[in-house]
Amino acid sequence: MANNTADHPPGNSVAEGNHDGDFGVTMKELKDLMTQRSAEAVSKIQEEFGDVQGICRRLKTSPIEGLSGNPVDLEKRQALFGKNFIPPKKPKTFLQLVWEALQDVTLIILEIAAIISLGLSFYHPPGGNAEACGQAAGGVEDEGESQAGWIEGAAILFSVIIVVLVTAFNDWSKEKQFRGLQNRIEKEQKFTVIRKGQVIQIPVAEIVVGDIAQIKYGDLLPADGILIQGNDLKLDESTLTGETDQVRKSLEKDPMLLSGTHVMEGSGRMMVSAVGLNSQTGIIVTLLGSSEHEEEKKVKKTKTQDGIALEIQPLKSDEAAESEEKEEVKQVKKVNVTKKEKSVLQGKLTRLAVQIGKAGLFMSALTVIILIVYFAIDTFGVQKRAWLAECTPIYIQYFVKFFIIGVTVLVVAVPEGLPLAVTISLAYSVKKMMKDNNLVRHLDACETMGNATAICSDKTGTLTMNRMTVVQAYIGDTHYKSVPEPDVINPGTVDILINSISVNSAYTTKILPPEQEGGLPRHVGNKTECALLGLVLDLKRDYQPIREEIPEEKLYKVYTFNSSRKSMSTVLKNADGGFRMYSKGASEIVLRKCSRILDAQGQPRIFKPKDRDEMVRKVIEPMACDGLRTICVAYRDFPAEAGEPNWDKENEILSELTCIAVVGIEDPVRPEVPEAIAKCQRAGITVRMVTGDNINTARSIATKCGILLPGEDFLCLEGKEFNQQIRNDKGEVEQERLDKVWPKLRVLARSSPTDKHTLVKGIIDSTVGETRQVVAVTGDGTNDGPALKKADVGFAMGIAGTDVAKEASDIILTDDNFTSIVKAVMWGRNVYDSISKFLQFQLTVNVVAVIVAFTGACITQDSPLKAVQMLWVNLIMDTLASLALATEPPTESLLLRKPYGRDKPLISRTMMKNILGHAVYQLIIIFTLLFAGEKFFDIDSGRNTPLHSPPSEHYTIVFNVFVMMQLFNEINARKIHGERNVFEGVYKNPIFCSVVLGTFALQIIIVQFGGKPFSCHPLAIDQWLWCVFIGVGELLWGQLITSIPTHHLKFLKEAGHGITKEEIHKEELTEDTDEIDHAEMELRRGQILWFRGLNRIQTQIKVVNAFRSSLFELESPQSRSSIHTFTVHPEFVPQSEEEARISEETGSEIDFLPESSS
Repeated sequence: MANNTADHPPGNSVAEGNHDGDFGVTMKELKDLMTQRSAEAVSKIQEEFGDVQGICRRLKTSPIEGLSGNPVDLEKRQALFGKNFIPPKKPKTFLQLVWEALQDVTLIILEIAAIISLGLSFYHPPGGNAEACGQAAGGVEDEGESQAGWIEGAAILFSVIIVVLVTAFNDWSKEKQFRGLQNRIEKEQKFTVIRKGQVIQIPVAEIVVGDIAQIKYGDLLPADGILIQGNDLKLDESTLTGETDQVRKSLEKDPMLLSGTHVMEGSGRMMVSAVGLNSQTGIIVTLLGSSEHEEEKKVKKTKTQDGIALEIQPLKSDEAAESEEKEEVKQVKKVNVTKKEKSVLQGKLTRLAVQIGKAGLFMSALTVIILIVYFAIDTFGVQKRAWLAECTPIYIQYFVKFFIIGVTVLVVAVPEGLPLAVTISLAYSVKKMMKDNNLVRHLDACETMGNATAICSDKTGTLTMNRMTVVQAYIGDTHYKSVPEPDVINPGTVDILINSISVNSAYTTKILPPEQEGGLPRHVGNKTECALLGLVLDLKRDYQPIREEIPEEKLYKVYTFNSSRKSMSTVLKNADGGFRMYSKGASEIVLRKCSRILDAQGQPRIFKPKDRDEMVRKVIEPMACDGLRTICVAYRDFPAEAGEPNWDKENEILSELTCIAVVGIEDPVRPEVPEAIAKCQRAGITVRMVTGDNINTARSIATKCGILLPGEDFLCLEGKEFNQQIRNDKGEVEQERLDKVWPKLRVLARSSPTDKHTLVKGIIDSTVGETRQVVAVTGDGTNDGPALKKADVGFAMGIAGTDVAKEASDIILTDDNFTSIVKAVMWGRNVYDSISKFLQFQLTVNVVAVIVAFTGACITQDSPLKAVQMLWVNLIMDTLASLALATEPPTESLLLRKPYGRDKPLISRTMMKNILGHAVYQLIIIFTLLFAGEKFFDIDSGRNTPLHSPPSEHYTIVFNVFVMMQLFNEINARKIHGERNVFEGVYKNPIFCSVVLGTFALQIIIVQFGGKPFSCHPLAIDQWLWCVFIGVGELLWGQLITSIPTHHLKFLKEAGHGITKEEIHKEELTEDTDEIDHAEMELRRGQILWFRGLNRIQTQIKVVNAFRSSLFELESPQSRSSIHTFTVHPEFVPQSEEEARISEETGSEIDFLPESSS
């Protein structure tokens, strides 16, 4: 019998009562059973249990009714067989995160300098004549002051502690956020089971051993089980076995279903036999977790001996699915996983940081050398003093002071706040994007979206409402422009149509009454099938009694929908031994297989090819031009005399059909979509529609959406024609041919998932145009996996999407709506702009501070800005500034410019003009105050003060003016494209306002009460007013700079470029070698000390990767696609044999089942 169904005992007496006796099978027996495969498993079940029914009886469950759902029984099952829950890896503790933050090289240098400074300040040389050591030691006013030398060291340590705590807290809250998100998603992930004869959805964690679960196309199995009944069931077990071929499951051959595998075709029911840590996935996770210590050694080993990684890790190379945490698996599976390039922004930031780091290191070394040489020449040369033993500690104190100044210059040069700004900006965006229905699974996708130049979108559900209704029909030789009354059609035809629709559709597809009175009925399951069931209701009939009369077990054979068939058929056995098959599918495909058609009297008449062509012309094309999807419903009888046909010869079975009706289904365009597409086009993003629908339907919808505009010569191609144009005689895709097609292509109709993948890959690999295209793709079906993975950003549908699609995606659209993609573009561009704003602010501070510290130190032997003051400006203020500038909300104006592209520099000419322009203003002011300030304010000069002298008013004013200028420049930094109004929308960002005011308040406290630790002397009110006045000058100066046209300043260089084409090419050549980005190569040469700071960005991304495994399951109850998932939309289809072959040819990208995990 083709449909695998076990014989059922009548009813379910056991599952109700009789809970006292233990179950007739132990957990160990079930566990052993689940390790068997195919024929061995079948024989083991027969030996030990008789058949699957035997296991059901021992587990006290009914294959038809399921469990009783009695809470006592469920608890007992959980206690005996475990819960369906795999505990996540322990999060890092706060102290571990603090320790990680302390690894930052800049901070380590500062700590060492501070500790040396502290140690020396407590070391007093015995006796010795201070005079003899030269003027260097003179001028110490009193004992108390000289004792205060420790304060500077202590203050530096204190600053370091603050920075470390801020960083650690940031990481900790991020990890907590992702855990929360993960828990929320786990709670929302539901699965269909049968309890008390009712089909219900329960959270995956509540599934127990003995549950009867319904499985269907697109599901990710949440537990191990044994098949009870299946229709044409095929699974992808590559996540567990590494084999990419689909495995056919049946009662006779291979009834074992394993958790973590994907249903690629068909449907069925399984009895759950192992859950949680006892399931196959759980066992592997336990193996991974138990030997973490050994693993760490292995990681090192694998990294050093990449060649033998596979021998070291046999388990993991197979079970890569489970290895959420370990990097070596990525190396082991390197062959199969698509190499996603480093995110554009990360690449640019890394390069920029390396450039700045080199400059900073050079400047700080130069400062230290100049100070030491100047001191030595002055003391031993000009004053001709000898180096006396008792003076050594005093000289060393000077050298330490010089070293601290040098480190300060370095600290100021390195944009410490940059990793923080990136992190805050991304985390903030991700949080806000949740409100805009974008669930971001990979942090960098958020920023990549801002660079998107092309979007390949599905039609159904994304551009349209995915609420389908039959609006036209051709029945009994008549084309009805609206659904006809049942009495005008021959009753025999109505009966056969109703039966065909009711039986030949997924039994999980239903139309439920509306939730609110007066609302629309709720469509559950496959939307196309819902439309057909709606037609049944419109014809004043009901599908439910027919389904009850013919339950799923009685379906003799089901050909489920897939991309090669584009149709679905169900076979029933008649009482006389004959068979009847009902079919439905895309009209042009099913009509080709029809040789008869029912006439007005309900009698079959001959249907010739010329009749078919006439019908296509007169019925199907007019329907399609109205934007309707056309479906043909047909049947075929196999008489008993002819014997049972060979069901495997599908082409022979699906022929000689009799057409019952052709219906036109409308799926209206979402009202907000045309405007969203217009926004994309203004923003320089090309929207292409890739659909499985007929070309006329697709063209009509594309015109309504605004993808096709009248009078423009864009291409609309069908999949077949597209392939003819891009493939050579051998059938291979040629990039040159593709490059001729894609720039003008706007609609690809009747496309298979392979076409979608080919198109996406072709656009990404194309070298036409100045910059590489950044492509976003939407998908909902299992077979969209490869395209979603290949795209720069993959969007999966949260409602209609299958688990496989969600797992392959970067962002999940929780409302399946195209407008949410536009929101994602806005947020992506905003992230990019936020980071540029912060860079503009930060680099102005850096340039000024480095020059001031350097020249000040060289001319006056002492930096006008002390180490602690520099730390306040650079570490604390910049941290706050990163918070202020990284949380600017996006505005519609972001969509009025073209995408930046991959190689557009982070710092544009306009920004460079702003940075240098403001630096000039600040340097003029500071040097004027430094060398003439004492005259202007009528105070004592602070230059050339001896070691440990009290803070001077002069230097306090310099410090205060410096900070005031930064504060007002922070407001200037809000605009980076040369806009004049820097206050625009400032009230919409409360964080910005509070940060600016908060920093101002802190500055007042530091100056008035900071005293010795901050080297500050309290200032009078008039001095304060002057400081603020000079600060406000920044805003006026900003207007002046804006007036200078940038295009005249040709000498300005841009900085922070992306990776050039040649380098991308080079990278592709060395793809198999270990992936090391340029910055890390530099690091290996030991040139960069502080590089670790930048690694924080990567840490954030690792945090996400650790959790990404379970972020794909944001499911809502409506999101179940149907069992036989029928639709004319190939996005819903599993791979056919031909595609499997192509996928092997196209190589690695198609291995689209990445690390799924607990």
